[in-house]
Amino acid sequence: MSASYDVRGPVAVITLNNPPVNGLGYDTRCGIADGITKAEADPSIEAIVITGAGKAFSGGADIREFGSPKAVAEPNLLSLIRMEDDCRKVIVAAVHSVCMGGGLELALGAHYRVAAPGANVALPEVKIGLIPGAGGTQRLPRVLGVETALNMIVSGEPVKSEMLAALPGQKLFDKIIDGDLIEGAVAFAREKAAEHASSGKPLPRVRDLPVKHPNPDAYFQFARNTVKAMAKNFPAPAKCVDAVEAALKRKFDDGMVYEREVFLGLMWTPECRALRHAFLAERAASKIPDVPEGTPQRTIAQVAVIGAGTMGGGITMNFLNAGIPVTMLEMKQEALDRGVATIRKNYEAQVKKGKLKADKYEQRMALLKTTLSYDDVKNADLVIEAVFEEMGVKEKVFRTLDEVMKPGAILASNTSTLDVNKIASFTKRPQDVVGLHFFSPANVMKLLEVVRGEKTAKDVLATVMAVAKKIRKTAVVSGVCDGFIGNRMIEQYSRQAGFLLEEGCTPAQVDKAIEKFGFAMGPFRMGDLAGNDIGWAIRKRRYQEKPGMRYSKTADLLCEMGRYGQKTGAGWYDYQAGKRDAIPSKVVVEMIEKHRADLGITPRKISDDEIVHRLVYALVNEGAKIVEEGIASKASDLDIVYLTGYGFPLWRGGPMCYADTQGLFNVVQAMNRFARNPLDDADFWEPAPLLARLAAEGKTFS
Repeated sequence: MSASYDVRGPVAVITLNNPPVNGLGYDTRCGIADGITKAEADPSIEAIVITGAGKAFSGGADIREFGSPKAVAEPNLLSLIRMEDDCRKVIVAAVHSVCMGGGLELALGAHYRVAAPGANVALPEVKIGLIPGAGGTQRLPRVLGVETALNMIVSGEPVKSEMLAALPGQKLFDKIIDGDLIEGAVAFAREKAAEHASSGKPLPRVRDLPVKHPNPDAYFQFARNTVKAMAKNFPAPAKCVDAVEAALKRKFDDGMVYEREVFLGLMWTPECRALRHAFLAERAASKIPDVPEGTPQRTIAQVAVIGAGTMGGGITMNFLNAGIPVTMLEMKQEALDRGVATIRKNYEAQVKKGKLKADKYEQRMALLKTTLSYDDVKNADLVIEAVFEEMGVKEKVFRTLDEVMKPGAILASNTSTLDVNKIASFTKRPQDVVGLHFFSPANVMKLLEVVRGEKTAKDVLATVMAVAKKIRKTAVVSGVCDGFIGNRMIEQYSRQAGFLLEEGCTPAQVDKAIEKFGFAMGPFRMGDLAGNDIGWAIRKRRYQEKPGMRYSKTADLLCEMGRYGQKTGAGWYDYQAGKRDAIPSKVVVEMIEKHRADLGITPRKISDDEIVHRLVYALVNEGAKIVEEGIASKASDLDIVYLTGYGFPLWRGGPMCYADTQGLFNVVQAMNRFARNPLDDADFWEPAPLLARLAAEGKTFS
């Protein structure tokens, strides 16, 4: 059993013990049920306290059981809560640290609830495409009121226990206990047991509380309109509104039936499957197959960043935000001054918007030091190079770092495409070298590609994965190859976008189709934002290294016109000074039409469906090669890269998950059709061996 049973005088204490967050797995549920049964049968027991061991009351369902028979085996959570409802002895839930999802629903089944200050309380099911499924939508409005409860359920965001306890009229928490929670909960349980014994009053049940609202029809219509505007691609938030409305307008048992029907209906939607996939994939990304969880880590108390440009400044802010001192190095004082000024400007904008308190801003800036001398960074535990993306420049930096840095320091490169093994070879300590590819803007984007060199030590990997978590990044490990995971895949996506222009599309048509599919930004708007000259430089290198790889010449012609994107006020689109609105360009359309004519291509009408699937399946096929080669350890890592770094629509779960939902057999058939297009790249559309094998066996990537 992963729940213990102890007796403290006349009070039985049932303690959930299922690390790390006391998930309500089968064994834990059995332990709770057995504990309640045992306490009820013992005449010396007057009351029961339910709590959680360690750092959580309960985080809800045990994700390790998702999709398995144990997840629904009796006693399920509904059965446990029914046991609480029917129990003849006082049950007190002693909440602390984390009380979320099914954990909160379990607490709502108790007769009374006490809490430690600072506990995070939430019903986060909406974040995986569901509504609460064990009475959360029916009970929370009864203890917090309709509006507060609906806001919590629709957002899924945690609220501190003391904030909820301070709400007028709330019945969620009967007491906030400072000091020893269990001692206080046991005393409270004894007090309530004595009260009920002397008064003969029935035990209070949340299900019996009324639900009221002064103007329900107008409120729920407002809520639906708001949810529709904010979450149009996700069905669960709107269903949350329906379920809470049922709490108000139906009898409790009828509302419970309705909630369960909605919950089960959402479970099989593509959006729910995608969100659950993303949830599990993000956690799986932190696990490296040959680096055990207990691998010793190096201490990271001081960080150095080489380069004060856009990337260097953004990287620096991540560590300042986490309270880690940073020394930023540049070759010239004016470059340092510009870098510091940009960091200040970013923080001041946050202060102005109320997202950062002024004292926190000053605390962060106090952690920043600047220097023109490598001697001032020699004692850093981690140094991150963020200089120009050219191997000769990287070589100079790493040879210098090798000379000056203390033994055991981790030497990291922010390269986005270059060979980390070659960079490591510039040092006498290749085991200490790793790639840390931040995405721009580095202080905002969640993704961090951790590039593992041939000789990167396991403790270095364990350390940088922990550091990534501390600076609130989602880290995905990649092996060494040109472009690593994200940029290697996006190159094929971009190649297809170029071929589509040659065959008849405009940049606006391609962007509109893929944005309608759900991407945050189409390939041509993305190019203008990043700078078209960056891709141009990569293609020039490709022409030398891979002369057989074909690209559309439209992007080169664009750059030859000096249209590098937003920074020059003109790219695939035109831009007005001070604005980022992409205005279709007549000049660009004429350039594309002339190029087509020069190639002798007669333009054809291309459907949005073809545009979307050529772009997305290009990601999928290249992604399958990356997994086959061992560059990524699992296909779900590729999905996390694209969800957190490239604007892939969350409700579709990432490119590999999307391919699974379409059926890999169908993906291969579509690729075969694309290969028959004489203007496309038939060799590229040969299905990757992994994709072909999985499709033939009727299997999926996940």
